[in-house]
Amino acid sequence: MTNRTRSCILGACALALIAAACTEGDGSSGTSRTTGGAGTASSGPASSAVPPEQALSGFENIQHLIFIVQENRSFDHYFGTFPGADGIPTNAKGEFTVCAPDAVTGDCARPYHDPTLVNQGGPHAKPHSDIDVAGGRMNGFIDAAIAGPFPCAETRAPADCDGHRDLGPQDQPDVMGYHDAREIPNYWAYAEHYTLQDHMFGPTDSWTLPAHLFLVSAWSARCSDPDDPMSCESDLEQDGVIERQRVGAHPKIYGWTDITQLLFEHDVSWGYYPGGELCTSRPCPVDGPTAAQNPLPSFTTVHDNRQLENVQTHGDFLSSLQDGTLPAVSWITPGGGGISEHPGNGEPLTEGQAYVTKLVNAVMESDDWSTSAIFLTWDDWGGFYDHVAPPRVDENGYGLRVPGILISPWARRGIDSQTLTFDAYLKLIEDLFLGGERLDPSTLQRPDSRPTVREDVKILGDLRSAFDFRQDPLPPLILDPDPDPGAASTPGG
Repeated sequence: MTNRTRSCILGACALALIAAACTEGDGSSGTSRTTGGAGTASSGPASSAVPPEQALSGFENIQHLIFIVQENRSFDHYFGTFPGADGIPTNAKGEFTVCAPDAVTGDCARPYHDPTLVNQGGPHAKPHSDIDVAGGRMNGFIDAAIAGPFPCAETRAPADCDGHRDLGPQDQPDVMGYHDAREIPNYWAYAEHYTLQDHMFGPTDSWTLPAHLFLVSAWSARCSDPDDPMSCESDLEQDGVIERQRVGAHPKIYGWTDITQLLFEHDVSWGYYPGGELCTSRPCPVDGPTAAQNPLPSFTTVHDNRQLENVQTHGDFLSSLQDGTLPAVSWITPGGGGISEHPGNGEPLTEGQAYVTKLVNAVMESDDWSTSAIFLTWDDWGGFYDHVAPPRVDENGYGLRVPGILISPWARRGIDSQTLTFDAYLKLIEDLFLGGERLDPSTLQRPDSRPTVREDVKILGDLRSAFDFRQDPLPPLILDPDPDPGAASTPGG
């Protein structure tokens, strides 16, 4: 980002900070619960209540937004027993009060602690989301796994279930399993020391590719002409599209306007880091990008603006921390190599935790830590149980809850219960770096046919309220990428 752009934006920071959040103590020292800007009912789009320039005081401290996106875990699967969070419902005895009917065993199977590190999960395309949500009852997860079909869920046979390791105590599939600090101690440590977002929803009720399209553009669509942004219509399946991106081919596919177009117009730097190496020829490197996580090179805007070179490797991201060239906006996806935490890939989820920890450590150990905000999330729910019905804001979502964590010296420590999704990331980028400009066809220089201005949906929270610039900056938390297991959690605690 140029000094001209940053100076223009920071000129607004002299204005007083209008209260963007209300907090209520949760009984823990130094923590709070942020509730401002949230909602629970379905709602359509509306203009932002607070003009962005009136809520920027202190944000000169944030020069870099870093989005680390892992794969396929629900909030309850990773943080369903985290103290104070909106986790798996329990009674006064700490016993789970929810269950999912299991047509194979005849039981109503409850969530259970899953100590295994290699998980199977469940199917997670649009039809499976509908089954899981079950009209708001949130009890179709085993039905969806059986219908997948996932062999273990369908048969419960030892040969299909790695003996018994893929099943719970009621012989339920591991879609009903949850983890805690015993398996993911570093993720729990980040949640304890910084900000855990317990109402982060997937942007759409579908799989990885649509989620990543929303990550950078607030839409998932199919275009009859990639050079005509008005030729696009919503598409959550993206059937066959991914094949056009494999083995390094990146033709123009996605014709609507993404956030990099606005960053380009405002001369704001960005980088997208989809793997340990880039895939430019066959065969792709083992740690190269996964096509579904790497749609940005096939956006027409990236081609037309000649910014394909902004798509780089994980090593390039680490180098930017060392040489002082970290962009204003960075997205990091795992790519191949077994570090994505995608269930069913045969790799322990701790491989993903180690990779993420190394990235976070690198930011914390750099000169950019004091002016950075890291947002860690997962792209979709992976078929795993979650008890909160997602709000409906348009025909495309929201999707089921996923974990979200804000890591920054300026994070408002505690639990943030605003209604959030990846649209809130784009809204923050727009408010901090683009003068509040939205991906809105009525204002875009390159208008498209999107049905909803997602950043202006009424119930969407405002991530600016997750920061506190009056506090002493929180220190870095350098963690061992391969830690010992943490303590057991107490359901309902």
